Amino acid sequence: MFTGPLEDRVAIAELNGVYADGVVRFDAETWGSVWADDADWDLMGHKTKGKDAIVGFWNGAMGGLEAVSFQCVPCMIAVTGNTATSRVQTQEILKPNEGPARHVGGLYEDALAKVDGRWVFTSRTFRIVAEFGA
Repeated sequence: MFTGPLEDRVAIAELNGVYADGVVRFDAETWGSVWADDADWDLMGHKTKGKDAIVGFWNGAMGGLEAVSFQCVPCMIAVTGNTATSRVQTQEILKPNEGPARHVGGLYEDALAKVDGRWVFTSRTFRIVAEFGA
């Protein structure tokens, strides 16, 4: 369900676009710009706390990849004042430095906050829903 001011929901959808753009271009600065300083990231049970640690972990994970195609679609955004929750479906093609490509369908469950007039993720939890080529 999509609830709350349209302007905020569009900004959150665009935040997901920035996230995806950073992934595809292996751009840590762009990708890292979407996180709150004290954010939490749960990537399939690997929990990381704080923006700097999250970006560091992501850089390490991306180092094993030759190429990534990443698409995401918000399927729920609920805004209440300066906080929000969302669910985002993802489709990824991951080409490791060695070995065959994997296709991954996933789901993010998010908490967000509006900080200094812009939305950031305060928490993201990711799980794989479907995977092929693993």
